[in-house]
Amino acid sequence: MAKKIFVIVENLNVDKSSGARVNYAMVSNLVAIGYDIRVLHYSHKEIQIRNIDIFRIHEKRFNLWYVLGGLVRIIARYTGLNMNAFIENFFGFSFTFFNDIKSIKAGILRHKNFKPDLLITLSQGASYRTHYAVLQIPELHKIWLAYFHDPYPFHLYPRPYNWVQPGYRRKERFIAQIADYARCFGFPSKLLMEWMGSYFPKLKEIGFVIPHQNELFSKGKGTKVPDYFAKEKFTLLHAGNLMKQRSPHALIEAFQYFLEQIPQARKDSQLLLVGPADYYSDYLYQKGREIPQLLIKNSNLPFAEVYQLQMEASVNIILESNSEISPFLPGKFPHCIQADKPILLLSPYYSETLRLLGNDYSFWSEADNTRRITGLLKDMYLGWKKNSTDFRLNRPDLLKYVGIEHFKKEIGDVIRFVEQNFKV
Repeated sequence: MAKKIFVIVENLNVDKSSGARVNYAMVSNLVAIGYDIRVLHYSHKEIQIRNIDIFRIHEKRFNLWYVLGGLVRIIARYTGLNMNAFIENFFGFSFTFFNDIKSIKAGILRHKNFKPDLLITLSQGASYRTHYAVLQIPELHKIWLAYFHDPYPFHLYPRPYNWVQPGYRRKERFIAQIADYARCFGFPSKLLMEWMGSYFPKLKEIGFVIPHQNELFSKGKGTKVPDYFAKEKFTLLHAGNLMKQRSPHALIEAFQYFLEQIPQARKDSQLLLVGPADYYSDYLYQKGREIPQLLIKNSNLPFAEVYQLQMEASVNIILESNSEISPFLPGKFPHCIQADKPILLLSPYYSETLRLLGNDYSFWSEADNTRRITGLLKDMYLGWKKNSTDFRLNRPDLLKYVGIEHFKKEIGDVIRFVEQNFKV
C-alpha cells in the first residue's frame, strides 16, 4: 500500500509567484512517484492537479481576528495610518496573519480521518502560515517535515536582503519552536540548510536537501511564444522579478558594450527582460530607448508563456544580488536546466546555483562586473553563431538532480527517518 502524505501549502497558483510554482511542482511529483497525496491549500482560488485529492481552505470570517484585521485596513485606507508595525511589535504578527492561521488550522482539523505517514508544510517566500498552524496541532508534530523555501525572519537573511521587521524577536522564537517540534526539515538548497542551521543548529542536524522540482505536468508545454520573441535570434532571457537587490545595470551596460564591440550582433541579438521591475522602471525605459535590441516586459506574465520563453531562448539568465553569499535556489533553476540552454549566471561566488553548476562553470560572473559580463556575452554569441544547434548546457547530472528519481530517493529517506525515529 502506498504511503500517505498530507501536504499543507499556502499557495498553489502558478501565476502568482515563483514560490507557488515550486510548491505546485513538488506536489505534482509526489503523486508521480507513487504516494497517496492529500493537499490543503490557501490559494484563494480553486486549484486542480491531476490525480490529487486537493482541498481549498476558505478564509474564516466573522471572528475577532477578521474584524480587527479589516479595521486596520480601513484605518489605513482613510487616514494613511498603518498600524501593523505597532501591532506586530506587540503580537509578533498582524491580525490578518492570525485570522489566516485560524482558517488554516480549521481546514486541517476537518481532515482528522486522514492518517498520513508524513506531513509536509510548504512555505512561500517569507510566509510561514502553514507552519504556524501546524505548531498548534501537537498530534501532527511526530510526522512533520517543515520545509523552508527561504530564510526567515528577514533579519536572518544575508545582505543586502536583511532588515529588522516589527516583532522580529517573536518571529525568531516562532522559528525556534518549529526547530523544537518538527520531526525534520527540508530545504531546496544545501547552502540554505547550512545558513539557517548556523542560527538554529537542529535545522541542519536533521535537515534534508530537497531541490525545486521539474514537474512532469508543466503548464508551459504547448504554449506558443509571443510575437515579440524572435526564435532565429541570439536571445538572452531574464525571467523573474527585478527586485531592488537584483540590479540589472551591469547586465544592460555589458549588453550595450557587447553590441558596440561586435556590430554584426545588432541585427541578430536581443536581451529580453520579463517580469515585474518597478524599482528600475525609469532606468529601463531610458535604456529601452537607447538600445532597440533590449525588450522589456515589466509585468507578471502567465507562467505558461514564461516557461515557453525559457525553453526557446538561446541563453537563460539567472541574476542574483551583489552580495557575499546567495543561499537561495531560484525557483526557475529547474526550468533553466530543462531548457538545456547555457545559463548566464550573475551571482556571488558563494551561491547555491554556482555550487551546482560547478566552480569552474564558464559563464559565471559577479553581478556588478560589467567588463567580465561583456566578455561572457561575446563568448556566448560566438559559440551560438558557430553552431546554434549544439549551443547547449548539456548537464544530464543536473537534469537528474531536479528530476523525479532523485526526488523519490529524498522523500523515501525522509519517510524512513520519520519511521525510525518515532515510536508509536
